[in-house]
Amino acid sequence: MSDDNALIKMVEIENRGRALVSCRPLKAGEIVLKDSPIVLYSAFPLPAAGNYCSHCFRTISSNSPAAVSCPHCATASLFCSSECQSVALATSHTPFVCQALTRLRAADSPLHHHHHDRHVQARFLVAAYNLAMVSPFHFQTLLSLQGEVFVDDAAVFLHSVISSVCPLSNLGQFGFSVELTSALLAKDKLNAFGLMEPFDQDKERSVRAYGIYPRASFFNHDCLPNACRFDYVDSASDFSNTDIVVRVIHDLPAGREICLSYFPVNLKYSERQQRLKEDYGFTCGCDRCNVEANWSDNEEEGEGEIGQEDEDMDEDADDNMGADLEATECGMSKENDDFPHAYFFMRYMCSRDNCGGTLAPLPPVDARPSTIMECNVCGNLSNCEEMDGNE
Repeated sequence: MSDDNALIKMVEIENRGRALVSCRPLKAGEIVLKDSPIVLYSAFPLPAAGNYCSHCFRTISSNSPAAVSCPHCATASLFCSSECQSVALATSHTPFVCQALTRLRAADSPLHHHHHDRHVQARFLVAAYNLAMVSPFHFQTLLSLQGEVFVDDAAVFLHSVISSVCPLSNLGQFGFSVELTSALLAKDKLNAFGLMEPFDQDKERSVRAYGIYPRASFFNHDCLPNACRFDYVDSASDFSNTDIVVRVIHDLPAGREICLSYFPVNLKYSERQQRLKEDYGFTCGCDRCNVEANWSDNEEEGEGEIGQEDEDMDEDADDNMGADLEATECGMSKENDDFPHAYFFMRYMCSRDNCGGTLAPLPPVDARPSTIMECNVCGNLSNCEEMDGNE
């Protein structure tokens, strides 16, 4: 796999599996991937729908004149416009989805007394089985993503739930089995991206919807990423508002693996390892983790501080971030920088309180690098030349 502009390609890397690497040298801020979801579903428990379009998940204000409801499940599914409703009724909100969600929302639903997570998993399964019927090609793509079959009690229960609310008999080549349900749940667990609520400094940020993106799913994790992803769910750009955009945060040579962080980069070592193990099933051995594995809890709290043990890891960790950082971003010199982690946090971590987002330059214009940095969480724009002047 390679993208349309041959900026990235998929390769197999020993002990890391499938990965995406650069096909040519990349400049800071370059967009290496824009990907559309093949499955989208609400992050809200049933019967709640939130104040969002049931198709594109834009925010719908209480007095929006363009909002329309589903003609079949009127009060439960709302759309931001008649155009969005029309597309949804043929794709994401077919009669199958409408019937299944209506029954799952009922007071006697088998999910009624179950945890929020089960509700969201049921939403995913409805969306995934709908995909099998409206687009078998994309359903096959979903099945090709990482995630092994493991039939546990949760899979058996959710399979029975889907069977009871809307029996499936027209899946063709895919059939309908507890093994397939289990495989789908595994794909969702390892590959879903959260489409987030707007940043609010006084609130914990939450997910409004989940999406599975066929190409972006191949980005591996690194605790010091060299790229970050942006989403603009509330933008007014036709039906592409649920696309995610991945930009590199600094210059990269050809052949370098492009990695994202699966969570905010300011988490402590123990928190990162726990989340990666529980959510993705692996232990991270990146250079940053190798350094921080020997830190005490007190040192983790001040992880931007420089210590002798960190200097010992400088050479290897700097290579992982990219030796190509050498005094290139916004004219900043590294000559007094003994600790690449400190450099990363100073240069690429948003300074707004309670944000924890990653900064990436805006895309280059006419091959000229931008000095404007954008946060992928709060959307704040800053001028890195001004930042350098304050350091």
